[in-house]
Amino acid sequence: MLLAIDVGNTHTVVGVFQGTVLLHNWRVSTVRGATVDELAAQHEQILQLRGGSLTDIRYLVVASGVPALTAGYRDLAAKYLDEPALVVGPGVRTGVSLAIDNPHELGPDRLVNALAAYRRTGGACIVVDFGTATTFDCISGSGDYLGGAIAPGIEISLDALAGRAARLLKVDLQQPARAIGKSTVECMQSGVIYGTVAMVDGLVARLAEEIGEEVTVIATGGLAELIAPLSDEIDDHDPLLTLEGLRMVHALNVDDRGERQ
Repeated sequence: MLLAIDVGNTHTVVGVFQGTVLLHNWRVSTVRGATVDELAAQHEQILQLRGGSLTDIRYLVVASGVPALTAGYRDLAAKYLDEPALVVGPGVRTGVSLAIDNPHELGPDRLVNALAAYRRTGGACIVVDFGTATTFDCISGSGDYLGGAIAPGIEISLDALAGRAARLLKVDLQQPARAIGKSTVECMQSGVIYGTVAMVDGLVARLAEEIGEEVTVIATGGLAELIAPLSDEIDDHDPLLTLEGLRMVHALNVDDRGERQ
């Protein structure tokens, strides 16, 4: 079995695959200082709750935006699994041609999202990932990664607003009943939620115009379910897109005998 791990700045999303089938998935808080044994214990406990164990896992593939945890997951595979970890980065086959200035700057999660989205749509597409940052990734009809955009994430925006304005407090992230807020809480929710929707729709329209092809827009990430239903531009929502992209990258780098290519 394959353990696919997407390490984000705020949350880590994990999936267990048997072949192409996703058996289990979970989301935990990212703890930057976690040791290899703490990482192993955390995932072992969750696997046991699902009726499994790390001893059932042969392979580990990871996309990490947190360097300290990249090393941690490498060590986890070396210590607890039979095969070394496959870490998405330079030298790893992805099947995606990068038409950008500096490929080394591209986050591995964005790369695997692009792969999964293109394989899913078979044509030009845009991935909007609602995480710590809200990222936009553009893929051409021929499968080239063209670039994208990065905006502050929804929670970052809300934290900054509450932190920099003395009379504003942090509020729950939920859709308000109307755009015209009748209280401070409703005003903040309207600004953050509907403001994000307007930003996403406006930026997607501009990106699609530059791509110059008809595009499919896929939303993913922890907060996608809040924004996607309100958006006029988002066509599809797949909260597990990154895990599927990690599975695809693993398949590209391991042959039918299970050996690293």
